[in-house]
Amino acid sequence: MRFGVLTGGGDCPGLNPAIRAVVYRARQRGHTVLGFLDGWKGLRDDLTRGFEDVDLGPLVGKGGTVLGSSRTNPFTTPEDADKVLRTLDRHGIDVLIAIGGDDTLSAGRELARRGRKVVGVPKTMDNDVGATDWTFGFDSAATVAVEALERLRDTADSHHRVVVLEVMGRHAGWVALATGLAAGADFTLLPEEPYRPEELLQHVRAGVARRGYALVVASEGIDLGAKGSVGGKDEFGHELLRERGVGAFLARQIEEQTKFETRSAQIGHIQRGGPPTLFDRLLATRLGAKAVDLALAGRTGEVAVLRGSEVVGVPFDEALRSPKVVGPEWIDLLHTFDG
Repeated sequence: MRFGVLTGGGDCPGLNPAIRAVVYRARQRGHTVLGFLDGWKGLRDDLTRGFEDVDLGPLVGKGGTVLGSSRTNPFTTPEDADKVLRTLDRHGIDVLIAIGGDDTLSAGRELARRGRKVVGVPKTMDNDVGATDWTFGFDSAATVAVEALERLRDTADSHHRVVVLEVMGRHAGWVALATGLAAGADFTLLPEEPYRPEELLQHVRAGVARRGYALVVASEGIDLGAKGSVGGKDEFGHELLRERGVGAFLARQIEEQTKFETRSAQIGHIQRGGPPTLFDRLLATRLGAKAVDLALAGRTGEVAVLRGSEVVGVPFDEALRSPKVVGPEWIDLLHTFDG
């Protein structure tokens, strides 16, 4: 069997271990793998790299993706869709393994609906892919954000300031939640909850009264109401969040209302880079190997997911039914520790 593999969407730690697992598992079973560069763009434009006689061992600890990535939607036009099919035929690809988030997996499902054999592997630092308990990339990103907030605590304490840390998270606030809980923020703002300025200010004042400083974590995707949208959109129709300036906006509001000296920090893409954590290395490795196993068992049209401690396959439709957002139990736990 000849496998194809691609990585689409935003990069995150764990992609390289997943690629490595796909190639090694296929080799072990006597099959070959061809990589497509820059996500679906590579499949559309026939950009490839082989893995024959390549030592992929060091990839287990390397961030990013050796295949490159993009946010290309291969089904924007009928012409693009035809190019994808012709590339698969040209290289004799029996099964394509698509590694990515909701958008990449949605494109994989569309390809499967057009009669091709596809297996999905979910990844995203946002941890918002449905049907899987955790996605690789999340643990690494949240670990970086926690370290950032702990460093900001030192400077906030030294200068008696309020500091707002803006982290990634469009519709799901998992990174903000984990950061706020693990690093002891005074208040954490999630996309799953309405923004209530008075509640934020109340907790900031309480933190400053107790210890002379306060820490706030905010997900970049929170709804700020009148501030509105200032970004463009990508090929999948998602608003580009990089120009919203959520952290800076909150810092200005806090300083204006409380007169406390306030600073903001946006770690942005720093969360995406660097070596994956132990958890992400193991999860990505298990999911990549499982994707090959599913294909060899004739279970294409499925996505390899983590359920409890087991890695299993579920249909694309189940994996993409709805995004996984922070639920009431997690929110209740978060607010147990508000300052």
